[in-house]
Amino acid sequence: MIVAMAIGLALGIQAFLVKPYQIPSSSMLPTIEEGERVLVNRLSYTLGGDPSIGDVVVFHPPKGADAGGGQCGVEEDRNRACPEGTEEASEQNFIKRVVAGPGDSIYVEGGQPVVNGEKPDEPYIRKCGSLGICDLPKPIEIPADHYFMMGDNRGSSDDSRYWGPVPRDQIIGKAFFTYWPPRSIGLF
Repeated sequence: MIVAMAIGLALGIQAFLVKPYQIPSSSMLPTIEEGERVLVNRLSYTLGGDPSIGDVVVFHPPKGADAGGGQCGVEEDRNRACPEGTEEASEQNFIKRVVAGPGDSIYVEGGQPVVNGEKPDEPYIRKCGSLGICDLPKPIEIPADHYFMMGDNRGSSDDSRYWGPVPRDQIIGKAFFTYWPPRSIGLF
């Protein structure tokens, strides 16, 4: 009886409160390494408001993002980030950092977002290099209830630059703690 209650409690916590995720790629280096395991607060935005710029979140990207290289929901312009994702959500989970929110204007310069005319202080990123996706000089406006996501490893991240902003209802929760491997344990 006690074992069944413990299992039921553990499943309930995972389903509604905190869920573990394993990081599948190097897109969040140096903040989170490939293979690390993080905990995600599933109630963070249900009870605590909206995602903030700088939050690391787990979400379902627009369908087509999981194909690698992304799929924009509208005709692409090589001088701007994808302004709109596909209508359906992918079943995959991605983890990225929120860099812009609803109503923000954003373009990308040297791998860094320029949001409403200002470059944020981002000491946690890995620089972009000289890839074409590192410079997208034409601004886009983030639609209502959408968020623009970028990986911290800017030269090696498949993110909103390719497949567009993410609807609010596709955000699962805020990542807050690395629990595996032991050398990586801690808050971020």
